[in-house]
Amino acid sequence: AAVGRQLWVRGTVLCSTGALLVNASGSELHKFIGDIQYGLFSGQRVRQCGLGGRPVHFSFFPDLLRIIPASIHVSVILFCTALIVFALVGAGFFMLNAFGSPYETLHGPVGLYLWSFISCSCGCLIMILFSSEVKIHHLSEKIANFKEGTFTFKTHSEQFAISFWTILVCSLVHFLNALLIRFAGFEFPFSKSKDSGTITGAVDLMY
Repeated sequence: AAVGRQLWVRGTVLCSTGALLVNASGSELHKFIGDIQYGLFSGQRVRQCGLGGRPVHFSFFPDLLRIIPASIHVSVILFCTALIVFALVGAGFFMLNAFGSPYETLHGPVGLYLWSFISCSCGCLIMILFSSEVKIHHLSEKIANFKEGTFTFKTHSEQFAISFWTILVCSLVHFLNALLIRFAGFEFPFSKSKDSGTITGAVDLMY
């Protein structure tokens, strides 16, 4: 639900060209400030240049691919897909453990630890890449100036919306899940020492 919604970033953009033409300041400046919100696939902005707001809808594919860092944006979508897949895999193995017997390694705590760790890593990469795309590459400003020949827009305010924080909460839940599984006292195959294996082998030879 968070991936498909247009609530990743909310902000306002200032029509700097119009404000400079009339030397707007104070309360008059609000007539040149429009809203913008977008997600990973589409969004909407209100073009405000002193003559009333005009809503404009846009989509990233294929309209904005020429002006945005396409590699980063596609990577965010791919990691979102991986997060969904591994979260569903982890939920499936949880149901298998709850209603069955976890007799195999990847069906038991090791599998849940692995899928939770991968999901948490994907969530962290999503937040890092999307934050860099928005803040470092000035994504909102590029969207606001798309196909604008006369007026120039600048970012006035910008904050991450509910979908971005949903990814953060999911990552924290997966991290907490992996942490609890790791410190619950389970015997992980990769944590067994070689000494225990040699002692067991000697005991088996005695029998």
